[in-house]
Amino acid sequence: MSKFIPWPAYYDDAPIDLRFVYDGAPAGKHGFVKADGDIFTFSDGTPARFWGTNFNGAANFPSHDYAEKVARRLAKIGCNIVRFHQLDSEWHTPNIFAFTKGKRLSATMELDPESMDRLDYLIYSLKREGIYVYMDIFTYRKFKADDGVENTIALGDAAKPYSSYNRRLIELQKKFAYDFWTHLNPYTGMAHKDDPVFAMGEIVNESDLFSRKIEVEPYASEFRSLYDKWLKTKGLTDDAFSCDLSANIPSLIEFKIYLQEKYYDEMIGFLREIGVKIPLCGTNWAMCGANVKTQMRGDFTDGHTYFYDWQWGKHNCMNRRQTEVAEPATAGLMRARVAGMPYFVSEWDMPWPNEFRAESSLLYAAVGSLQGWGGYAIHTYAYTPYLDRMDTLGKEVSSGAIGGVAYREGIFSTWNDPAKFGLFYHAALIQRRSDVRMSDGNLKINERDLGMGAPMDAYRTIAEQTKAGACFDGSGTVEQDTRIIPEDAGEVRSDTGELYRSWDKGYGVIDTDRTQAVYGLLEKQGKIEMKALSVESKTDFAVVALSSLTDMPISESDNMLLTTVGRAKNTGAKFTGEHMDEYGEAPILAEVIEATLTIKTARRDLRVWAVNAEGFYHGVVPVTYTDDGMTFTLGEQFPSVYYLISAE
Repeated sequence: MSKFIPWPAYYDDAPIDLRFVYDGAPAGKHGFVKADGDIFTFSDGTPARFWGTNFNGAANFPSHDYAEKVARRLAKIGCNIVRFHQLDSEWHTPNIFAFTKGKRLSATMELDPESMDRLDYLIYSLKREGIYVYMDIFTYRKFKADDGVENTIALGDAAKPYSSYNRRLIELQKKFAYDFWTHLNPYTGMAHKDDPVFAMGEIVNESDLFSRKIEVEPYASEFRSLYDKWLKTKGLTDDAFSCDLSANIPSLIEFKIYLQEKYYDEMIGFLREIGVKIPLCGTNWAMCGANVKTQMRGDFTDGHTYFYDWQWGKHNCMNRRQTEVAEPATAGLMRARVAGMPYFVSEWDMPWPNEFRAESSLLYAAVGSLQGWGGYAIHTYAYTPYLDRMDTLGKEVSSGAIGGVAYREGIFSTWNDPAKFGLFYHAALIQRRSDVRMSDGNLKINERDLGMGAPMDAYRTIAEQTKAGACFDGSGTVEQDTRIIPEDAGEVRSDTGELYRSWDKGYGVIDTDRTQAVYGLLEKQGKIEMKALSVESKTDFAVVALSSLTDMPISESDNMLLTTVGRAKNTGAKFTGEHMDEYGEAPILAEVIEATLTIKTARRDLRVWAVNAEGFYHGVVPVTYTDDGMTFTLGEQFPSVYYLISAE
């Protein structure tokens, strides 16, 4: 029978403070981020690696007091980047065009001054704590009739994909970008375009001409006219006015590539003209080889990945494990990365209430560090700044939000989740310190079939083995339809020897000098041996992570953080099979991980302090020293999620 302990989260603080580990504050101290070959560096040459989160919707417009508290909390946990997401969405308020609801908004051409004041102070607060900003400027904007846009009622979020070629929509994007980037932040004393707190940005979120349907008028007819004109300049005879605009017609794919690249060139060129200095990308998903190819017009590429199969608007659980499949949610990420360019993952998640979601944070961080990616931002921290009133997992909105989609109510919110956010201390150390060594590999995968539905076998599971990326010039050594790691192999090991995962056995290992961790179905594995740590778990599913908080390896360190976490849930949550019937109530509960650990160390002065959710010591776990090191058992006395192991 599993045991659970209360594990409440506090919106304004974190139980452990790791700011002393990093040389971070203030953000921008090393100059602007730049694309440097296939990695990011700061202008002074310092490597730029990030671990962080998204702020969604109203969470981008908090009170000044909250802004200071959330920035400090994130910095303590190890986050050094926040992606501002859904600033322009009207379903929440504040948003960037309206601070409150009530007055009719007939146009989206002016930035609300009160919203901007709150956003400015948030930027200022993050900057002071060493936290950078990824700017997602065009996401959910709902154009209005007074914007001079046709058929606005039929247009979806950000008028996708028509906003990539319609002149009026492009001019409106330019005005918005100009107003934002030239805006003077009174708290930093700098225009946004001149402030190195901004690390990177994108032109448009999740939009492309290949996967999205082109059917709303007059924009579909406009597209056909542009296509017809292009065909004539090419001397081609395809019929632009009767063809299926979603078909994999070679000339249509080529035209969409041309049109999308033209859009990126124009928008990036405009931003450079007004003085925006940060690396820019086009959009942030793969979808097909053609879309990835167009991303080469930017300075870096970006990917999104999610591990779920629940239906929108329904509170399904989907209790699949990434450790049980040959392909966790990394194949799509790999395809979105172009060999030779920097890469960032601006959205990822394995959403609550999947009870196995604790395995995700360290898996993704380890893959990113092995691949040399620039970093990650989980989707999402929160949708609201009212977190002082939120004390359960997965529920932030008092009633249903627009569209009835569960994620807008808080299912993707992670700020109070011990199973995911609780492991961010270690994930940040892995990614920001490069605890997992970057692979020396340089595998290039030839993308020859660029259409929707093209094979992507070569990307499956490769993320955990060697550094890889897509290429479009034919210089690669592997074709996209070649499976490199067969599913029946049952396991994958990185070429550095530091990562291992077996989907046959259902567990994974991270084994580096300064961070060692195991995740998945641990009980049935018996004793798992790493360089300086062995774990024998009595709990069936668990994550056990140990990191040195010094420059020394675990075997020599005098200060370490140990985190043990598995399932987490709300008190009284009810399920029928995998379907969640009731959210439950406070307090949040964390499963007690029962395990015996041995740390191979010559030190004899280490104590294992259990740390509670408020950051208090609440007991010393008994330790036995032998020639093998120090051995102790967790779960029987002073059960916790966090343990500080420090020399007296």
